[in-house]
Amino acid sequence: MNFLAITWDPSTGIDLGFFTIRWYSLMFVAAFVIGLRLMKKMYIEDKIPLEKLDTLFMYTFISMLVGMRLGEVFFYSWGYYKNNLLEIILPFKKVAGETAIFGLIEGWKFTGYTGFASHGAAIAIILTMYLYSRKHLKKPVLFILDRMAIVSALGGAFVRIGNFFNSEIYGKPTDSNFGVIFKASDSEMLPRHPTQLYEAICYFILFLILWRFYWKTDKKEKLGFLFGIFMIGLWSARFFIEFFKEAQVEGREDWILNALNTGQVLSIPLILVGCWLVFRNKN
Repeated sequence: MNFLAITWDPSTGIDLGFFTIRWYSLMFVAAFVIGLRLMKKMYIEDKIPLEKLDTLFMYTFISMLVGMRLGEVFFYSWGYYKNNLLEIILPFKKVAGETAIFGLIEGWKFTGYTGFASHGAAIAIILTMYLYSRKHLKKPVLFILDRMAIVSALGGAFVRIGNFFNSEIYGKPTDSNFGVIFKASDSEMLPRHPTQLYEAICYFILFLILWRFYWKTDKKEKLGFLFGIFMIGLWSARFFIEFFKEAQVEGREDWILNALNTGQVLSIPLILVGCWLVFRNKN
């Protein structure tokens, strides 16, 4: 038994009386605000007009939300959503006897948007950056992806901290001295690996590495190098930390040789893309 385990049971957010600002939402906003400031510094360094940042923000925000949502639907939960198609785009869930906003909609409960997949966000942002680079930046897509990789690593750290506040995406039971009891969501009340923090730490270290590469070396001149390092670092961390995670979707985990789960399988091609970008034309 782990006597040093931390019991984690935070409030859902800042209660304003008429509205609650959730910690996860705050982390999400913080990621975007800090990310924009860092991108502004890089745009100034690269002599890119700052008005192009507004368009970049719009492209990134919309593509990330859509990609995360569709990734969850098609990669993890299609078995449910194929019979509940409206719930893909509506923040409501059909529940017998429930009412939604001010009792206006019988049989539906307001849930907000739940379920997001980072793999879906990665794919959507890459595709959208191709459009942005051609239409607005007039530069190769790898140019903007190299710079987006830096802020995305930091943003990923903030998002995982938000998951920790929400007591979600936690790990398997552990006997180590670093166990956390997620009181709000774990009915078994067992000390578990705080895998959200494992990922957040890895992503923050990756951010520091990429930030140093950009400012202290000439690696930003090699198109795709920074983005390649990002792909290798982020998805490798995700791949190995998945071994410590509790299954998130019943029936979709450990489905290759009873060893690799959905998140790991989706990470492998992204790691390979990163390796190709880093090592291509090395000489």
